Amino acid sequence: MAEIALRSPAPGIADRFLGLRITPLTRRRLRSFRANRRGFWSLWIFLLLFVATLFAEFIANDRPLLVRYESAFYFPILRDYPETAFGGVFETDAVYTDPVVQRLIEDRGWAIWPLVPFSYNTVILDLPGPAPSAPSARNWLGTDDQARDVVARVIYGFRISVAFGLVLTFFSTILGVAAGAVQGYFGGLLDITFQRFLEMWSGLPTLFILIILASVVTPGFWWLLGLMLLFAWTWPVGVVRAEFLRARNFEYVRAARALGVRDIKIMFRHLLPNAMVAMLTFLPFTLGGAVTTLTALDFLGFGLPPGSPSLGELLSQGKVNLQAPWLGISGFAVLAVLLTLLIFIGEAVRDAFDPRKTLR
Repeated sequence: MAEIALRSPAPGIADRFLGLRITPLTRRRLRSFRANRRGFWSLWIFLLLFVATLFAEFIANDRPLLVRYESAFYFPILRDYPETAFGGVFETDAVYTDPVVQRLIEDRGWAIWPLVPFSYNTVILDLPGPAPSAPSARNWLGTDDQARDVVARVIYGFRISVAFGLVLTFFSTILGVAAGAVQGYFGGLLDITFQRFLEMWSGLPTLFILIILASVVTPGFWWLLGLMLLFAWTWPVGVVRAEFLRARNFEYVRAARALGVRDIKIMFRHLLPNAMVAMLTFLPFTLGGAVTTLTALDFLGFGLPPGSPSLGELLSQGKVNLQAPWLGISGFAVLAVLLTLLIFIGEAVRDAFDPRKTLR
């Protein structure tokens, strides 16, 4: 009766903008999530960092954002210009880190540079000492053993790690939910056969198989993503299967079958929302696990191609160059902050879907 008497408040600006009404239960979950201040602010910090790194080319780049030369404006960060456009003698693309090109621009105009005037693959030729060089006013976190700026590599490495984890989590969730739904809804011989297959598949040494395959074929972003997807899709199967096994004999499911509703509609319209509640609490932890696996492969040298911005490769350089502690400390600090934020977000999501806390 209390649930029936509970009336949904008037739709807010967000509800009218999205064109939907948020249910009272969803409002309680949102309030519970906001009540967890640690997880709430961790979500905002994570989103701020990720959105900022999406525009990494505008933050760390060895090309100017804007060049004004002889009353004309150029955007080197968006397109290539030959050196002759700035009074040079070569028809090739201008190298803006070249002192000659910089002097040509300064003589007849000006340039606006990004906050970090280096890209992840920029080799700094005029270091004051041998690489890796210590942090300075020019290189805030120093350089690695190939004379590349650590700040730029951290920014690009953060982006590629989070993007890899998000894509892997998205596709593995879709495959796992579909497999668990079919297995739990139909049950019987199909369920038993698929369970035996999952037991064998989950028992395979995933990391060793990835290392063996990566040593045979030069891995890229999508190739490595496909390999990890072969083993990452199994994590939501157990949760979704259990929810479908529990709810497939409920009265409303039997009534839907009696009315002739198709199985696919019952599965994904009536049963899947109940399974999603339990599964959503695992998503932040799954994302953290995907980032950790990619970092481990890069650390061992079986991850992304050489030269790619990677947190694992930065940690590997820190292990090799013990005389340059800023390499290992930088990689560890970024990875620790990222995983801590994801864990705090996961705890807040778990509390939000906990009925013992949302009903208080």
